[in-house]
Amino acid sequence: MAENINISNYKNIYFIGIGGIGMSALAKYFAVNGKQVAGYDKVASQITASLEKDGVTIHFTDDVLKIPDTFKNKEETLVVYTPAIPKDHQELNYFIDQGFTVLKRAEVLGLITKETFCFAVAGTHGKTTTSTILGHILKETGVNATSFLGGIVTNYNSNLILGNDKISVVEADEYDRSFLQLSPNYACITSMDADHLDIYGQAEELETSFNDFAKIVKNKLFVAEDLPLNGITYGFSEKANYQAKNIRSKNGYYLFDVKTSSKSVLDIKLNLLGEHNVSNALAALAMAHQYGVSLDKIKKAITSFKGIERRFNIKINKDNLVLIDDYAHHPTEINAVYKTVVTSFPEKEKVVIFQPHLFSRTKDFADDFARSLGQFDKVYLLDIYPARELPIDGITSNWLAEKVKNHNPNVSVLPFSRKAISYEIEKLNNAVVAMLGAGDIGVMIKKVEEQLNNQVV
Repeated sequence: MAENINISNYKNIYFIGIGGIGMSALAKYFAVNGKQVAGYDKVASQITASLEKDGVTIHFTDDVLKIPDTFKNKEETLVVYTPAIPKDHQELNYFIDQGFTVLKRAEVLGLITKETFCFAVAGTHGKTTTSTILGHILKETGVNATSFLGGIVTNYNSNLILGNDKISVVEADEYDRSFLQLSPNYACITSMDADHLDIYGQAEELETSFNDFAKIVKNKLFVAEDLPLNGITYGFSEKANYQAKNIRSKNGYYLFDVKTSSKSVLDIKLNLLGEHNVSNALAALAMAHQYGVSLDKIKKAITSFKGIERRFNIKINKDNLVLIDDYAHHPTEINAVYKTVVTSFPEKEKVVIFQPHLFSRTKDFADDFARSLGQFDKVYLLDIYPARELPIDGITSNWLAEKVKNHNPNVSVLPFSRKAISYEIEKLNNAVVAMLGAGDIGVMIKKVEEQLNNQVV
């Protein structure tokens, strides 16, 4: 059992799927804390390149012969894998067959949180932004936490904020019920919208899992005010324990006030667009404040927060074209992006280029995707990103496009290529284009941005 394992007994940590955003934060943490770290991933990326600079050995072919000999000692090597790895993966099966200690990423994170005072952020949306703002607040205000994050933080150019080994900040991932492995002292639940029905089957099962998570919180639970859970509430209404009010959108940022039962703080500046991000910042503020950080110090820290990669990042901002990169891959998240686009760029044509993520999610939420995407003036769909799944018969982007046409006839399916995507964007005039999705569209947008910057004046 994972809870009986002492990580300090292992000299080597081997990661299968080391380039994933959650896996890489753990890999970096162990590398900078004196462990020998190596691993496999399917493709090279900026993340794997950064790990290699930290002395991590990485290869990109599933081949047992490429595992360094040092890591083939079962007494000295702990193996960590992500559930996204297929069950027939040769290296994973080698370690299992040879009797190595093999743990899921969530189990390792759980072991770390068990030994620390843990701040955990759960929810189907907002986990990364909330936990990242919280990690930044704690860092800036002298609370020396180590934060394991699901996005690259602009302030640190990393998904790991290094601190001591006494306090941790983690994302509590509901996928595969991973968050039940954690030992949270303070926890936040931002949302419980239906998702991951390939795991849960029914939305009610997902809600049950969140309730189970709430029960393992040791000290304080923080919840968005509209959720059916008991805890310290945050939101926009007067009934919330922490209320954001007087919210004003400026050029690329928000100003808002916060009212608590005993005090108010005025004009907090958040360098992120979207009211949903005000809510995320409010959750982080509440957690830090309850821990004992003053509101004035929190206000200063939030003002210095610069954002996260792939969270409404404006990549091009010219008179005739605004290009936005965002991780949104669920209908609720797409709605939030659309609302932010309308508020921030009311005069421009609103265009979305969306890469669906998972065949099962596309199937389960097809009508919701159609409604959320159909709000845009033009809709372009890319092929479904399979991630860990095999295709489902009949579930394609062309199938989804027919659903979108019930709400908006201006929908097309594009090849996944820089040339095809850039060509369509170059035909637009006075438009804001949101490129959305959780797959490799995040890599593609960099290529598109590069090409468009050679064209846009």
